[in-house]
Amino acid sequence: MGRKRLITDSFQVVKKQQQAPDTKEGSLQPEAVPAPADPPASSSLEPDQLEMLRQFDLHWEYGPCTGITRLQRWERAESLGLNPPVVVRETLLEHEGDPSFMYCLWHAYPL
Repeated sequence: MGRKRLITDSFQVVKKQQQAPDTKEGSLQPEAVPAPADPPASSSLEPDQLEMLRQFDLHWEYGPCTGITRLQRWERAESLGLNPPVVVRETLLEHEGDPSFMYCLWHAYPL
């Protein structure tokens, strides 16, 4: 009679490549966001303003925030009659061109 067949006899053996010890399989690595050439002078209001914008990103009542800028999202919510906070738009216009203000919380992660 011969040896009992195993399910592994039907499949080709594939050896996995060695990974760098500092990375994990399946982990999300955020893409590097380029820093502005000359960062604006930091004030005591910036952390508070950034936190307010993060909270705006997390409010799903204004629609999804990935793939568009915060200003585009605000304008879309306004056109749909969702009444987004006016202070968010004012902050975005005040810091226009600064990536840390213009892009949403999830911008650094691939879609």
